[in-house]
Amino acid sequence: MRLHHMQVSMPRGEEGEARRFYAGALELQEVPKPHSLAGRGGCWFRAYDGDTVTAEIHLGVEDPFRPAAKAHPGLVCDTLEELEATAQRIENGGYELSWEERDTFEGYLRFHARDGFGNRVEVMTLDADPSR
Repeated sequence: MRLHHMQVSMPRGEEGEARRFYAGALELQEVPKPHSLAGRGGCWFRAYDGDTVTAEIHLGVEDPFRPAAKAHPGLVCDTLEELEATAQRIENGGYELSWEERDTFEGYLRFHARDGFGNRVEVMTLDADPSR
């Protein structure tokens, strides 16, 4: 068994903001929703390693919308440089970002951010110096 996707809620009509964060700041690739689901609103994003899908996040409309307080996708970067570049793009986009829990998950370095709707997103990488 493997995970196919993670669903994150968003407000109706805010696909542009979803694209700004998930495609722009996180650099995930938007993929078309199946025709049978397209009328519901929202949008889907994927990360690839070559031809292999490594992460998939579906943003679905929720009425009334409430951002997730604790639930979140956790994305893994290959290197510390990629992690820091991702953090920089998120900050440059004006999004909330915190390194407060940077060293609190043994074996990883990480930060937490909030998308434009207030949903939590965790981004991490393997800690090259686990003796910290």
